[in-house]
Amino acid sequence: MGAGDTQDAGGTRSDTVMLVNIPANRKRVVAVSFPRDLAITPMQCEAWNPETHEYGPLYDEETGSYGPDRVYTESKLNSAYAFGGPKCLVKVIQKLSGLSVNRFMAVDFAGFAKMVDALGGVEVCSTTPLEDYELGTVLAKAGRQTLDGHTALQYVRARQVTTETNGDYGRIKRQQLFLSSLLRSMISKEVFFSLSKLNNVVNMFIDDSYVDNIKTKDLVDLGQSIQGVNAGRVTFVTVPTVGYADEYGNETPRTDDMRALFDAIINDDPLPEEKNPDNTPVPGTPESTTSATPDANPSISPTSPEQGTAELVNAVTTNPQDITVRVSNSTGEDGLAATAASELEQHGFNVTTPDDYPGPLTSTTVFFSSGNEQAAATVASAFTNPTIERVAGMGDVVRVVLGSDFYSVTPPSPSGSPVQVHVVHDTSTAPTHLPEDLTVTNAADTTCE
Repeated sequence: MGAGDTQDAGGTRSDTVMLVNIPANRKRVVAVSFPRDLAITPMQCEAWNPETHEYGPLYDEETGSYGPDRVYTESKLNSAYAFGGPKCLVKVIQKLSGLSVNRFMAVDFAGFAKMVDALGGVEVCSTTPLEDYELGTVLAKAGRQTLDGHTALQYVRARQVTTETNGDYGRIKRQQLFLSSLLRSMISKEVFFSLSKLNNVVNMFIDDSYVDNIKTKDLVDLGQSIQGVNAGRVTFVTVPTVGYADEYGNETPRTDDMRALFDAIINDDPLPEEKNPDNTPVPGTPESTTSATPDANPSISPTSPEQGTAELVNAVTTNPQDITVRVSNSTGEDGLAATAASELEQHGFNVTTPDDYPGPLTSTTVFFSSGNEQAAATVASAFTNPTIERVAGMGDVVRVVLGSDFYSVTPPSPSGSPVQVHVVHDTSTAPTHLPEDLTVTNAADTTCE
């Protein structure tokens, strides 16, 4: 998740919030933009000092006293970062989206401009010159033009454009178009394929950014992992709102439509305008006449025509240190999940706080979402004959629910080991129906409108 920073009344506020979701199979990217004034329910968070980037009560020099340990946000999204920092903003976004956010980056404008200059500029296309009431002339002419870092920064910041009547929404669309062009530029210049180029761009970018749980190597590894993604499989989308501000200046989310959007992302459903490398629509999109089917994978085959909901998967185990596991107990036996979680940690897995599962299960079950087969197979190898079930909504987390057959955790198969596992499908998930007026920008779209 990323946020750009500006100074505003009340401290440092996120100028733009964007949630980026990259499935475990690295076959697509979805970036969701949130209006800065999106209405939220005020939430209590740990106090944050935007100047020192430290958590804890703020010191008031005038009174010589400290403020409270915990503070409430206001009713606008941009107040979450101002008062509670990354932890609070992540907490709010997770509540809105249902997705697990495990990385955070606050992008400083200086780093943004440096990165654009390092790429030799980025091309944009505007149908009109761009004048902003606050920033002045941003683009003196219409048409296609390459922007340097300073101009690009003004282009994505402009919020009071004379020819736009929708304020923040116009800026969000410009940001999405700019990032699409930036991505196409990085692909054409083979930045993702060159370790030295990727390192240079990442270092320039990260030096002027505030990051939480991200290292330079993480971004470089991520860049290399998505080098096979074509621009048509990168989608920028804006959270659905009613489209106008209320009496308090808040943008009201369309809750049901927002839930449908995030359900589609969690379920890895294709989004409108997604394109294959040959520019044909991805099956399952409104533009395609072909129904959505699972990504072709020669290592997966049905166990029998009659079952239809089970597969035999040939997988390769991976490093436990790269896997996050959630352990749940369905047996009612106290302390069982905590014991299993501790044993998994000893084997190198990243384990979240254990919990209880509603209702008993006979078989210990490993739940995972599409694209996370290798991680699921690795976790499953630490248990004796578990059931393995593919469900929606797990993201990159693998959940183990201990059944009445659970005895102990064993060492997982060594990383790189070929394993065969039977995967049961969750058949309870209905197709997601997205709103027809969803605002989408596909990164492969080079039209100028």
